[in-house]
Amino acid sequence: MRVKCVICDTLHELPNDLPLAKKLRNRPIHTFMCPECSERISENTHKRIATGKFRFFRTSSKFDEEF
Repeated sequence: MRVKCVICDTLHELPNDLPLAKKLRNRPIHTFMCPECSERISENTHKRIATGKFRFFRTSSKFDEEF
């Protein structure tokens, strides 16, 4: 399955039997982000959290317990 990263617009090839490929096929609202972009975003998020000025809003108390 060919997928395109939503941030950098590079094309990637995913094997059809991966759970991610099935999720992307069956639920078009889900998007694909390449590992490089995902790593870059998570690294920048961790830097913002470390500054102490980042406010992390959670949606529900049930979600907070699982997090």
